[in-house]
Amino acid sequence: MTDEVHTAAASDCPFCSLSDRKILFQNDYACAFYDAFPVSPGHLLIVPFRHVSSFFELTLPERQAIDSLIIKAKDFLDIKFHPDGYNLGVNVNKSAGQSVMHVHVHVIPRYQGDTPAPKGGVRGVIAEKQSY
Repeated sequence: MTDEVHTAAASDCPFCSLSDRKILFQNDYACAFYDAFPVSPGHLLIVPFRHVSSFFELTLPERQAIDSLIIKAKDFLDIKFHPDGYNLGVNVNKSAGQSVMHVHVHVIPRYQGDTPAPKGGVRGVIAEKQSY
């Protein structure tokens, strides 16, 4: 991607201008904030500061920074929301459900009884494959 195209994509990106979202915590490469459309109480997103669309395009320091924030997010959510479990997820490309083309990791707290049949967890992205 040329710098000009990259700059245009970043200027339209809601994650590149987080003024309307409260950053809960951050490090040198990434930040965490509440998802605007949460699937459960406490649903957080972890995003790198650099505008990049795919998780597979992240640098090693960015991946390490995101990993560090995932652990920090879990500790924060354990205290604030007391969930019974977690789903972690990354959608890569539109065919996998990515709607904002800036890589983001979902940290989704799960609660006993929030769904009648949680077995299969993330396999539920293809509903008929969730139960096995």
